[in-house]
Amino acid sequence: MANRNALIIYTSGTTGQPKGVVLTHGILHEQVSAVVQAWEISSKDSILHTLPLHHIHGIMNGLLCPLNVGGCLVMRPKFIASEVWEYFLNTDKMKPDVTLYFAVPTMYTMLIREFDEKSKNNSNTRNRPLNNIRLMSSGSAALPEPVFYKWETITGHRLLERFGMSEIGMALSNPLNGPRIPGCVGNPLPKVEVKIQKADDIAQETIDIVFGNDSEVVVKPEYKGESGELLIRGPNVFKEYWNKEKATQESFTKDGWFKTGDTATYESGSFKILGRTSVDIIKSGGYKISALQIESCILLHPDVAECTVFGIPDDVWGERVVAVVLLKKGKQLLDTDLKTWCQNHLPKYSVPSIIKFVDTIPRNVMGKVNKKELRLKF
Repeated sequence: MANRNALIIYTSGTTGQPKGVVLTHGILHEQVSAVVQAWEISSKDSILHTLPLHHIHGIMNGLLCPLNVGGCLVMRPKFIASEVWEYFLNTDKMKPDVTLYFAVPTMYTMLIREFDEKSKNNSNTRNRPLNNIRLMSSGSAALPEPVFYKWETITGHRLLERFGMSEIGMALSNPLNGPRIPGCVGNPLPKVEVKIQKADDIAQETIDIVFGNDSEVVVKPEYKGESGELLIRGPNVFKEYWNKEKATQESFTKDGWFKTGDTATYESGSFKILGRTSVDIIKSGGYKISALQIESCILLHPDVAECTVFGIPDDVWGERVVAVVLLKKGKQLLDTDLKTWCQNHLPKYSVPSIIKFVDTIPRNVMGKVNKKELRLKF
């Protein structure tokens, strides 16, 4: 039974054509067991489920983990920010108590906006600790640091960030008990091996600069602070891409490590994702620039609601940095003002050369921006 195919789930397609990820019963069991153990999910837990069920986040974390231990599921047909707040606060005690909530950064952003709107119209709306909820996590996309801190101010919860993919379930997580570092995704879950591999262009070989498991993480001293591709190995890793033998082979090293396609580093005792190598790492003027770090900087501006950053081809620099920005309702800002803001907070080579203000930034249901598609418009 363990080796029988159980699920084919398709990748989001934000960095390429969607691929069918084949997961066996055994792989799903390992993925679920790791999260249940790390987050201490039990039959006493009740989860408010507002995630889509066509994605590994909603299926594995939200559905299978509580079911595996006999927990309670409060399923909602769709995410509605005002309704979620009703469940969180449960002031009339008419709704089931909730102890767990898993969501994507876009959902937390919308919950913050809902809270702010209610605060304007109702003086009784105030920051309050949600003591009835023991764990709130964020995943499927990078969590902007302003959202992390604003959510902590409103609810008292430091969101638990973790790293996962359709191909691996969850692999890295901030601790359930212990410090959670904003912008970082923690350390390996049980039975998961992780390493960062750096390409040596001169020697035309790869070098393992970081290796870790759920017991320890070792960083080669001479490569401290450097970045490379994140690789994963363990019983949580998928079997194959459906009907794509070549793509499957290309996704693994000869010794069985899955190449995530993400660039990462290890700092302050935690893995940090710098972005998808294909779209979030911008190569400009000899520098490797993290689009996610630029996005975090721009989102700190008090007039900015959303933004996305990517590179476009340039004959001189290799790539130029582009920022697409959505302002908060009623706010106005010049691109020169935002560039000045970036110059005060970023290295000179990371400052966007092009800033475009838009009325909306298109996202899929998991809150991800298709940067490859957006880049074609420039």
